[in-house]
Amino acid sequence: MTILLLGSGGREHALAWKLLQSTKCTTLYVAPGNAGTASIATNVPINPNNFEEVKTFALEHQVTMVVVGPEDPLVLGIYDFFKNDDLLNHIPVIGPSKTGAQLEGSKEFAKEFLIRHQIPTAAYDSFTKETVEKGYTFLETLSPPYVLKADGLAAGKGVLIIQDLQEAQNELRNMLVHQKFGSASSKVVIEEFLDGIELSCFVLTDGKNYKILPTAKDYKRIGEGDTGLNTGGMGAVSPVPFADAILLEKIESRIVKPTIEGLQKDHIEYKGFVFIGLINVKGEPMVIEYNVRMGDPETEVVMPRIQSDLVELFQAVANQSLDTMNLEIDPRSATTIMLVSGGYPEEYEKGFVITGITQVEDSIVFHAGTKIEKGKIVSNGGRVLAITSYGDSFQEAIKKSYQNIDKLHFDKMYFRKDIGFDLF
Repeated sequence: MTILLLGSGGREHALAWKLLQSTKCTTLYVAPGNAGTASIATNVPINPNNFEEVKTFALEHQVTMVVVGPEDPLVLGIYDFFKNDDLLNHIPVIGPSKTGAQLEGSKEFAKEFLIRHQIPTAAYDSFTKETVEKGYTFLETLSPPYVLKADGLAAGKGVLIIQDLQEAQNELRNMLVHQKFGSASSKVVIEEFLDGIELSCFVLTDGKNYKILPTAKDYKRIGEGDTGLNTGGMGAVSPVPFADAILLEKIESRIVKPTIEGLQKDHIEYKGFVFIGLINVKGEPMVIEYNVRMGDPETEVVMPRIQSDLVELFQAVANQSLDTMNLEIDPRSATTIMLVSGGYPEEYEKGFVITGITQVEDSIVFHAGTKIEKGKIVSNGGRVLAITSYGDSFQEAIKKSYQNIDKLHFDKMYFRKDIGFDLF
């Protein structure tokens, strides 16, 4: 098979690494990819959001499957674009329809879906700049901290958790009236705060059947002890140590099953990943959010634990036969630590030469923000590399990742030294 993988981050390098383990994958193109994908596949300089470019390439290179990494092409409707084009509709796209992608594209759409299908989630209301005064009043009915979410896509940074009522009201105005997150915050969802510990559940579905992938927990804050600004993710652990059989059963029966059944009841076409952001509140799982693709950096710990052939799983998704497949999981733990550019998630510099990658032993280096310049690998983003390791325990896996990080260097390199700290 000739597969086209869309995206350029650590998630896409991990997906490429896994796809190439399949004997069914004869050629893999990554658009646009990074220095890591360039070392194992063929990068192509295509913008995943330019569907006409994607179409031309797919037809010229006889692509037989498209795997979508990031959320933007899904929210913009790449699944529907292929389905409705007579020249493309024979090529399966792994990802939901445009309507299905609204589970991530609109926080309000997702909350309405959750409430409609009686899936446990926080109480909420949504507001626009015309109803900002009502938003102030709604905040006054809640107890702190206050949770404000930009309705649209904001690259994982559109959520604010604020202790002070006055500050929350000011930030609501900043989001709605002053467009703090651009058009993403033209509507804002305010939620009650749920107190507990977070984890992520990943599901692969063909729209009728599903397989639950390994759980993971990521670390969003830039600072140690989970302090400072939200990032795209500073590290991840899989499986989640506190996710015991009782909690996992509750997640499946109360959340995963009603989600897949809800998609069917609402006649939403969905063939791809469902990433369910959960919070464990005193042993009761509740949904914080949906994403419609794999998480990053969670992909870098989930994919290494899947022992089944990923291409075969994707073929089963395409022809709705996922119920006939066995999902085999590596029993070992996997952890990943992100190396990021100094200053991230705010202003940072790019173009620093990265050294030490070839010295890494017994860990996998997944590239996130990298490119090749004059024959050298240089930093090209806020999150630069993910160092993933296996271990019989997550503590052992974390130790291996940190030992290998000592061999890596680029100017102003930063990483958290406490990934997994809350699980010991």
